[in-house]
Amino acid sequence: MQFNEEYQKKVYEYWVKYVKSGEPFPEELPGIRPVVLESWKRARSYQVSPLEVKDKVVDKATMNRILSYNSELISIAHPYIQNLYSFIKGSNFIIALTDVNGTVIDLIGQDSAIKEKAKKTGLAVGCNRSEQHAGTSGIGTCLATGKPIQIWGCEHYIEPHHSYVCSAAPIRDQQGKIVGCLDMVGPMESVSIHTLGMVCAAVDGIQKEMEMRSAYNKISIINKQLNSTIQSMGSGIIMFDNIGIITQYNSSAARILKLSPEQLRNQNIVNILDMETASINLLDINTNIENEEFSVVNSNGIRLNLSISISIIYNDEHEKISTVLFIDELKRIHSMVHRFSGFTAKCTFDSIVGNSPAILKIKDLGRIASQSDSNVLIFGESGTGKDLLAQAIHNSSSRSKGPFIAINCGSLPKGLIESELFGYESGAFTGASKEGYPGKFNLADGGTIFLDEIGDMPLEMQASLLRVIQTKEVVRIGGKTAKQVDVRIIAATNRNLLESVKSNRFRSDLYYRLNVLDFYIPPLRERKEDIIVLAEHFIKIYGQTMNKRVKGISQKALDLMLTYNWPGNVRELENAIERALNLVQGDWITEAELPYEILMQDQLFQNSYGESVPPTRSKEYEEIIKALAAENGNVSKASITLGVSKRTLYRRINKYNINLANFRI
Repeated sequence: MQFNEEYQKKVYEYWVKYVKSGEPFPEELPGIRPVVLESWKRARSYQVSPLEVKDKVVDKATMNRILSYNSELISIAHPYIQNLYSFIKGSNFIIALTDVNGTVIDLIGQDSAIKEKAKKTGLAVGCNRSEQHAGTSGIGTCLATGKPIQIWGCEHYIEPHHSYVCSAAPIRDQQGKIVGCLDMVGPMESVSIHTLGMVCAAVDGIQKEMEMRSAYNKISIINKQLNSTIQSMGSGIIMFDNIGIITQYNSSAARILKLSPEQLRNQNIVNILDMETASINLLDINTNIENEEFSVVNSNGIRLNLSISISIIYNDEHEKISTVLFIDELKRIHSMVHRFSGFTAKCTFDSIVGNSPAILKIKDLGRIASQSDSNVLIFGESGTGKDLLAQAIHNSSSRSKGPFIAINCGSLPKGLIESELFGYESGAFTGASKEGYPGKFNLADGGTIFLDEIGDMPLEMQASLLRVIQTKEVVRIGGKTAKQVDVRIIAATNRNLLESVKSNRFRSDLYYRLNVLDFYIPPLRERKEDIIVLAEHFIKIYGQTMNKRVKGISQKALDLMLTYNWPGNVRELENAIERALNLVQGDWITEAELPYEILMQDQLFQNSYGESVPPTRSKEYEEIIKALAAENGNVSKASITLGVSKRTLYRRINKYNINLANFRI
């Protein structure tokens, strides 16, 4: 559009008739652009005065916030505004940049007189030029319609603006959202047909640079996020180029390799890691490797057992451009595997239920033992909870975050126990897995291995176990390289190992290597005071599982349970309670729900050592137990409490096979 004097006269007539007078606007006005008429209508609805400029200037604090919020837009747009102004310099034009709300945030114009005149018409930094405040204008109508526009002379709603032409275009971000407006204001006689095109071209440049800067910022953010992710990873990451120069690494890599960050920075990977024993040249690798175990030597001469993955990075032409190493300590990998696979110790000392002096003493000594790394040997009949004690010691120790591997030495076939404990290499024997197997000792590295039923281990395997204890190294079947392992051994047995040593069924040197810290868990018949608390404990557990609410155990059933000798110990008691809860119909467990063995207990039974043990009698036995517990095993004081002689009490103690040591703290 160009200046048209006839058009301006027509528009002015309409302006006087409708805008100035306040007469209602018709649906349309012949000869005037619809976009202008609609803007006039909006301006009237905003109660904009058509006769004078009423500046809407924001306060200083608000302006500072606006400038800060739009700082990137200003920094990008300003060079384009200056470049645009260089083409119109001396032609009495002013170029204004506004924010999305129409507030002027940048202004360029050389002639001070023109600037002063523009200020009087509301065009100054801090002024709001939206339709709500300035009516129909280049800035206001551009922002209202979202389209480039020229507003000529009398098309302006406010009369003091009638001598100007505004050429404005909206500025949009990458999502198409308007963020500002660029407006060129000048006298009508100076405007050409190219003015709006020049403004649109400048806006196009601004938007492209905004897009590039946004892309750069996104890349920068991604790089920062990637670097933050790399640095936060527990695994070590090292990236190097085709000649081996390290280009990126994280702190975990330095920690795992036992090197300082300075020893990695800009160094050649072949000088950092010696992998000759693995027959691998890191610079020649062209295929990915996933989680393979390597024994390497770092630049300080320290040998390390690592799990290494290698990923090759190619460009679009499938040319190798860099290599990434992912490294982990084997013990950390094993710990993670077992944590997520469920091979962990679940029990703590709080899991060991019992109030008897013997159990309380075991828990106290167990907590002390957990502070050490010495080997532990636990004695006790089957079902007494040797595995619970082993787990509790592990979970209270500094190894609690490491793996807890349990293996039953008596359940494995003789030919498999060595491979199960120490592992094997690929193809070590017929039927061996092609990937090999690390073995329980390797998997327990950094944690604890629990060797249950150690007394059943074959003699030849005892020699191998002794060697591992002495050297702290494991050689897989079919392997040549010994790998160091950091494992605490807790062993358990229901056998009399000293008798096995005497009969040459157990090595004496292995016995003394294992028996550094020893525990004896007495059978349940020797700590009858634990029966009630254990029964209540199991009632609570299985009651919740079966959704059954039982008040307790009837007195008659309890008497039978207290007189029973429990050859299967705690495990048998647990099974009895589970059985009873399955059968019980009322509020109380009665003798009807108890197992047959408990009801038929008036005969001798054999404990796990093969010894015959007589049955007990409820009232007399319970009185003795309570008296001994109250007097901490002091027979003299207990006999006074019971009103019998020491000799009589000793006879009854022997009769009921009561172990006094269980009551002494």
